[in-house]
Amino acid sequence: MQQMESLVEYGSRRVIITITAILCTLLEIVDTTIVNVAVNDMRGSLGATLTEVGWVITAYAIGNVIIVPMTSWLSQQFGRRNYFAASIILFTVSSFLCGNATGIWELVAFRFIQGLGGGALLVTSQTIITESYPPAKRSMAQAIYGLGVIIGPTLGPPLGGYIVEHFSWPYIFYINIPIGVIAVLLTLQFVRSPKYGEKSATRDIDWLGIGLLAITIGSLQYVLEKGQDDDWFNSSTIILLVITSFFGLYLFIWRELTYRKPIVELRVLKNSNLRVGTILSFIMGFGLYGSTFIIPLYTQSVLGWTAQQAGMLMVPAALTTAVMMPVIGNLLQKGVPQQYLVAGGMILFSVFTFWGYFIVSPDTGADNFFWMLIVRGMGLGMLFIPITALSLSTLKGQQIGQGAAFTGMMRQLGGSFGVALITTFLSRQNMVHRNTLVSKLDVNSPTVQQSIHGLQQHFIDKGMNTETALKSSYSAMDHMITKQAAVLSYMDVFFYLGLIFLICVPFVIMVRGNIKRKVDLGEAMH
Repeated sequence: MQQMESLVEYGSRRVIITITAILCTLLEIVDTTIVNVAVNDMRGSLGATLTEVGWVITAYAIGNVIIVPMTSWLSQQFGRRNYFAASIILFTVSSFLCGNATGIWELVAFRFIQGLGGGALLVTSQTIITESYPPAKRSMAQAIYGLGVIIGPTLGPPLGGYIVEHFSWPYIFYINIPIGVIAVLLTLQFVRSPKYGEKSATRDIDWLGIGLLAITIGSLQYVLEKGQDDDWFNSSTIILLVITSFFGLYLFIWRELTYRKPIVELRVLKNSNLRVGTILSFIMGFGLYGSTFIIPLYTQSVLGWTAQQAGMLMVPAALTTAVMMPVIGNLLQKGVPQQYLVAGGMILFSVFTFWGYFIVSPDTGADNFFWMLIVRGMGLGMLFIPITALSLSTLKGQQIGQGAAFTGMMRQLGGSFGVALITTFLSRQNMVHRNTLVSKLDVNSPTVQQSIHGLQQHFIDKGMNTETALKSSYSAMDHMITKQAAVLSYMDVFFYLGLIFLICVPFVIMVRGNIKRKVDLGEAMH
C-alpha cells in the first residue's frame, strides 16, 4: 500500500495528469461514434459499397474489445506509462494513416489498428486518474473519468457532422493528431508507473490465450455488427462465426483457468460483486450506446434533421450528466449504498424511455425532447460511478485492475449487443407494422378515397396532369404508411428498452455484500 500512496499526485501535476487521461478517454470514445455521420462521404470518395464502408465502424469496435481484457497484463509487461504512451502513439499514427487512406480496405485495416491503440486508453486512463488522487477523493476521480465515458458517445455525431459539413471526412481523423502528440508528451513527462512483479519471460507468455481471446471476441463482434446486414442465420459466414466464438470461448476459459500465467485472470470473477457489476456494466452499455444510436437515427430518418442538428440535440443531456457526476461522487463518499443509486439511475432511465414512447411521432418538435433527454442525462449520471464502485468494492490490489478491465469490456460489448438488437428489432417491427397498416387500409373506403382525392388535387394544383397526380397521390400515401410504421417501430424500441431497465431494479436492490465500503480504486494495478 505504501508504494500505491507514492503514486498520489498533488497540485498542478495532478491537474495535468487528469486532463491527459480525460483527453485520451474522450479521443477513444468520440472515435467510436464520430465516423457514423461520415459514412456516405467515405463511400463516395473511396468508391465503396455501404456494406464495405460499414467495416470502418466494425473494425474499430473489434480492435477495441480484443485489447481491453489484456490491458492489465500488457501494462505489467511493459510498465503502465510506457504502454499508455505507446497506445497513444499507435492511436495517433493510425489516425493519420486513416485520413490518408486511398482505398476502403486500407482504411479498414488502419481503423482496426486504431481500435487496438484506443482500447488501452479507455481502461488504463481510469487507473491513472484514480491512483493520482488520495483515497478520500477517489469517488470524485471516478466522477471525472465517467464524464469522458458518458459524454464521449454523445460528442461524436455533432462533432463529426460539423467537420463533414465544413471540411471533409479525413479531418475527423486528423483532429486526433495534435491532441495525441500533446497527450504523449504529457504522459512521458508526468505519468508514473507502479512497480510490478517480474515480467513474464517470452516462453511463459500465454500466446494461445491471446489467440483464443482474439478469435472469440473478434468473431462475436463481427456477428453483432454484421448480423442484420447479412440476415443473421441465413448467412453461412454468421453461422460459422457463431460456432467459432462459442468453441473459442469454451477453450479460452479452459486455458485461462489451467495456465499458470494467464493473459486474463478469470478467477477474479469468483467475486460476487464483480459478477453483478459486469452484468450491470453490460446493461448500462446497452442503454447508453443503444439510446445514443436510436435518437439521432430517428431524428434523421423520420424527422429529416441533419447529422449536426441530431447531434446537438444530445448536448444538454451530456451537460446534465456532467453536473450529476460530482454530486454522485459526493453521495458515495458519504456512504450512500451503491445499489440504491444504481436502482435510482435505472428508474430514471426507464422514465426517459417511456417518455420517448409517448412523444415520438412523424413530426415531433425539438422542444419535446429537451426534458426527456435531461432525465436520460440524470439517469446515466447515477449509473456509471456506482456500478464501477459496486463492481470493485470487495476486490483488492491487482484484482481491481483486472475487474476494471472486465467491466470496461462488458460495457463495450453491451453497446454492441444493444445496437445490433435494436437494428434487427427495428427492421422486423417495421415490416410487421407496415403489413398491419396496409391490411387495414381499404382502398374503397370513403375516408381513404377522400384522402387520395385531396392529395391528387394538391398535385394538380402544382401543375401535374390527372394521371400523374393520381400516381403521386398513391406514392405519397405509401410514404405516409412507411413513416407511420417507422414511428411505431421506434415506439416499440423505447418501450422495451424501458422495460428491460425496470425489470433490473429489484435485482439491483437485492445485491448484498460490502456495500458501504469506500473503494480504494487506486489499488488498481493495470
